Amino acid sequence: MPPPLPMRLKMNEPQSADFNTLLRLIREIEIGLLTTLDGEHRFHTRPVQTLRCDDEGVLWFFTDVGSAKAEELRRDVRVSIGYAHLVKGLYAAVEGRARVRRDRRKAAELWNALQRAWYPGGFDDPRLGVLELRIERAEYWTTPGRASYALAAARATLTGEPATVGEDVKLPR
Repeated sequence: MPPPLPMRLKMNEPQSADFNTLLRLIREIEIGLLTTLDGEHRFHTRPVQTLRCDDEGVLWFFTDVGSAKAEELRRDVRVSIGYAHLVKGLYAAVEGRARVRRDRRKAAELWNALQRAWYPGGFDDPRLGVLELRIERAEYWTTPGRASYALAAARATLTGEPATVGEDVKLPR
């Protein structure tokens, strides 16, 4: 059985403007690439849908309790997940600890009809597990539109100095 997850996010100021921006980006992007470590300590990455992103920095997903993902998390709870919205220039990456559990109440709370495609038995499907990920570290990037890049390239050409375009924030600071 995996060790218990930390009870609280370990960031300096979990309700800071930067932290709230991170949560907004995750909610807006929704689909991420979750990376676990397989039995040979190799990276194993796959897409996941973020069903909820709590204000405390807990992310919720569904997964099959018999999947490779669930097995990998029984061995090693460390994960990362990356989010990208190319059109809007929004990116986020989080690290944390995750676990898969059977929790009918939480599954019912997170359930929507589209999930039936993977879990035809609904939130009572015997394969349905709830994956809980507690964010411990994160980074996000926001970038402006193409015109800003053109302007930054012109400025860099004139000054000989690399441009800074957009924002890069690491949490905790």
